[in-house]
Amino acid sequence: MTREGLVSIIHEKKSVLCVGLDTDMDKIPKHLLQEEDPVFAFNKAIIDATKDYTVAYKINTAFYEAQGIKGWESMEKTRAYIPKDIFTIADAKRGDIGNTADQYAKTFFETFPFDSVTVAPYMGSDSVKPFLNTPGKWAIVLGLTSNAGSKDFQLQPSGDQLLYERVLTQVAEWGTPGNLMFVIGATRKEQLQHVRQMLPNQFFLIPGVGAQGGDVATVCENTMNEDGGILINVSRGVIYVNSSEDFAFHARKAAQQYQQEMAVYFK
Repeated sequence: MTREGLVSIIHEKKSVLCVGLDTDMDKIPKHLLQEEDPVFAFNKAIIDATKDYTVAYKINTAFYEAQGIKGWESMEKTRAYIPKDIFTIADAKRGDIGNTADQYAKTFFETFPFDSVTVAPYMGSDSVKPFLNTPGKWAIVLGLTSNAGSKDFQLQPSGDQLLYERVLTQVAEWGTPGNLMFVIGATRKEQLQHVRQMLPNQFFLIPGVGAQGGDVATVCENTMNEDGGILINVSRGVIYVNSSEDFAFHARKAAQQYQQEMAVYFK
C-alpha cells in the first residue's frame, strides 16, 4: 500500500487504529478450540468485528511461528482475509544482512505479501535497505521502545546524541516517508514530542496504548500531523477484552471506542 492509500483510509475512517493480532491459543475463548483452525476462527471474528474502525492489522509472527507449520498456515489465512484497503503489518522484527535480508524481504513481501514488516537496525544499513526496494512496501524500523531494557542501549549517549536519536536520523536518510516508518513507544509525552520534531513527515507505529499504559490523547496530541502520520497499535485492549462467546461484539465496542477518541483529532 502506498502512503497515499494509507493516508486516504486514515482520513476516510477518522482513525489511526491498528489492531494487533497477537493471537495466543491459551487466551482465545474456549469454545473456539473445537474449530479446525481455532486461531484463524478467532482472527476472522475479530477482523469482521473491528474492520469498520481499523486502518491496520499487525500480525505478531511469533505467536504463529510457535505453532509450527499450522501456525504459518493460520497466519497466511488471516493475512489473506484482511480487506485489501486495510494496511497489513508483519511484526517479525527481522534484522540480518545480505542474502539473508533479501530472503526475509521476499518472505514478507512476496510469499506472504504483507504491506510492511518490522525490522531491527542494529546491523546497519544493509539490514534495512533490502526492505526498501519493493514499491508499495514498507520497512518499519525499531526506533524508540518503551520496555524497561530500552535504557540499556537506546537511551545511552552516542556522540552528541542519544543512540535512539542517531538511529532515527540516520535510518531516515536511507528511505523516504513513503516506504519507511519507525516504531515509537507511547508511554512518555516528552519523547513523543521530541521524536515528532525530529521527523515531522515520517509515519510512526506506536505500541504501548492500553494495557501498557499509554493513552490515545497523549499520542495524538503529540505526534499526529496533517496526514495522520501514526498508527496506534492496540492488541490486548481490543482482542482480549472479553472471553465469552460474544467476544467479537465486545472487541467491536472496544475498537469503536478507540476510533471515537481518535476522530476528534481530525478536522
